[in-house]
Amino acid sequence: MKYYFNLNITSQEYLPYYQGKIQSIIVRSEQGVKVEFPAMHLRKYLTGNGIKGHFCLQTQNNKFLSLDKLS
Repeated sequence: MKYYFNLNITSQEYLPYYQGKIQSIIVRSEQGVKVEFPAMHLRKYLTGNGIKGHFCLQTQNNKFLSLDKLS
């Protein structure tokens, strides 16, 4: 299953996720579905300004497969 969503998180807002104090992130997909996945998968998209962009989360049988930044 593919879920598309936008994120706009400042670096300060992401800090508890980065530090491991919060393990997962919940987003609402463009399809209107709430999706939860491990926040560690966003680390590679973190910049000095935070995380901003359009993403595609792929799952199979409710298991994480991949997270790609589309723009």
